[in-house]
Amino acid sequence: MKITKIFEPMASAISAALVISVLAYLTLETSAGIWLMFSFGATVFIVFVLPKLETAQPKNIFFGHLVSITVGIIFNETIGLSFYSLGLSVGLAVALMVYFKVMHPPAASNPLVALSMDLSFNFILFPVVVGSIIIILMSIFINRVILKRNYPTNWSNLKRK
Repeated sequence: MKITKIFEPMASAISAALVISVLAYLTLETSAGIWLMFSFGATVFIVFVLPKLETAQPKNIFFGHLVSITVGIIFNETIGLSFYSLGLSVGLAVALMVYFKVMHPPAASNPLVALSMDLSFNFILFPVVVGSIIIILMSIFINRVILKRNYPTNWSNLKRK
């Protein structure tokens, strides 16, 4: 049963809330480590409200977050927090996402998080890599099985029919 247009905003909201709640539960209520970061809120918005966009596809989510947090941590480890490191790190993350064709707008905030929170390289695995994978897997399941949407519409550069 396809979700009707009138209920689609609520279905998207519940789906986004569910994914963030799972990551928050794993972060706050277990000893499994950190699974959640602020930019994931914008990621689930894109995945459930605008799932056909290229920026909502799994490759973009995963590599966009990975590239941008890595840039932020490298700036944090080498330059530290300053007005120019904040600006340059976001600019470099944006440029790399464009060059690598993994544009994911929420990930552009990751260097700000890395510098402001004084993060180190261990933050890449938890929450960025693992959290992104959880978002992707849950988004595929929810969009395909529950919301009956064709998601993902694009794995890598291969178009799905």
